[in-house]
Amino acid sequence: MNLLIIVLGIFSCIELLNIIMLYGKPAAQYGNGIGVFKAWEESKENNAIHALIRYLVFWIAGTKIIFVGLILVIILTGSWRTQLGAVSVLLLTTSTFFVKLYPLIKKMDKQKELTITGYSKTLALMITSFLIMFIAALLIETIDVI
Repeated sequence: MNLLIIVLGIFSCIELLNIIMLYGKPAAQYGNGIGVFKAWEESKENNAIHALIRYLVFWIAGTKIIFVGLILVIILTGSWRTQLGAVSVLLLTTSTFFVKLYPLIKKMDKQKELTITGYSKTLALMITSFLIMFIAALLIETIDVI
């Protein structure tokens, strides 16, 4: 077992916990639950808006299932190069959080639209930790190849 498999496994387990949270307790204020947004509770006053938000939350959970399934296939059957490519893609795609999502959640945090003050910083730290984990795995795994 190489470090790439371990990193892919860790990431998949965390994503699996997010799936369980989004399907089981979407209103939770932990584990990336949607309850951290004050708009979640406010949306309950409008059935159409709340239904749309619930649909989008479940859609995200559904795409995460696909994502975790594909990572599982890569872990079980992928070559070292495929695993290296998967971790590289995870690094690239996860870093896009800072392009659109982080500015939005940072603004919502500043405008007191979140139930947990400073949540945007916590989330940014968590995403940065993933990026560091991906970079470290890529460097360690490729150092012998160079």
